[in-house]
Amino acid sequence: MIKVQNINKKYCDVVALQDISFSVEKGEIFGLIGPDGAGKTTLFRILTSLILADSGKATVNGLDVVKDYVELRKHIGYMPGRFSLYQDLSVEENLQFYATIFNTTIKENYYLIKDIYQHIEPFKHRRAGKLSGGMKQKLALSCALIHKPAVLFLDEPTTGVDPVSRKEFWEMLGRLKKDGITIIVSTPYMDEAKLCDRIALIQNGRIFSIETPVNIVKQFSKKLFSIESDNNFLLLEKLRKNPKVESVFMFGDSLHLTFKDLPDENIPDLKEIQPTVEDCFIAFNK
Repeated sequence: MIKVQNINKKYCDVVALQDISFSVEKGEIFGLIGPDGAGKTTLFRILTSLILADSGKATVNGLDVVKDYVELRKHIGYMPGRFSLYQDLSVEENLQFYATIFNTTIKENYYLIKDIYQHIEPFKHRRAGKLSGGMKQKLALSCALIHKPAVLFLDEPTTGVDPVSRKEFWEMLGRLKKDGITIIVSTPYMDEAKLCDRIALIQNGRIFSIETPVNIVKQFSKKLFSIESDNNFLLLEKLRKNPKVESVFMFGDSLHLTFKDLPDENIPDLKEIQPTVEDCFIAFNK
C-alpha cells in the first residue's frame, strides 16, 4: 500500500530525511517511532503530497505522490499532529463539511466512525475549539475517516492526550484495521510501538531498524539490569564512572544498565529485566 524509495529532504542546511526506504502492507498498522525532530512529520507531509522531496520516489495505494497527487488525496485520510479542524464550526458541522468535500455523506460511512463518534455525539453542537484534547482527537479521526480512505496517516495522534483517551484511541485503530484500512502512525511514545504490527525506528532523519516489536527487542544482545536508589542522579554519575559499566540511562524511577563485564561484588537492589523497545532505541543510537 505504501512504497518509499530513497527519499531525501533538506531545509536549507538542515537534513530532515536521509535515504528513507520502506514499504507498508495492506491492512497493516505500521509505526514510525522516534523523538521530536526525527523527521516523522516531514515524511508524512511528503507521503500525503503536501510537500515535495528533494529526491526519491514514493507511492501510496499504487499512486505516485507527485504525479498523481490529485487522485491520491481521494484515497488517503490525514490527521496532522496539530489540531487543524475549523474551531468555530461545531462538531457536526466539521464532520458534514469534510463529508461534502469528498462527495459523500455522514450516513454512507457512519459505520466506520460509529465507535469513535458516539463518544462526542452528545456534544455535536459544541464548537470544535471548545472540546477537550481527547474529544478533538476523536473528531479529527472521524473527519479523516468519513470518506473511507484506503490509507490513514496519523501524525503523533496521542501527543498531549490523557492515558485513558490514548488507550481508547489504539483500540479504535485495531477495529479500523479489521475494516481493511492500512494505518501508518507516528509517535514519540515507545510504549505504543508494541501495539503496531511493524515499526520503523527513526532518529535524525534516518531509519535504522524496521521489524516487528518482538523482533526489535530480540536484537538487544546484552543482559539488561535495573537499579534504583534514593538519589538516582548521584547513582547515575557513580555508575558512569565505573569501568565495568557499558551503558546506564535514567528510566522513570530507576536506572537501566548493561555491563562490559559483570561485577564480582554484589550490588544491592540490582535485578535483571527484559528490555523494551525504548531500551533498544537507546542502544541503537549510542
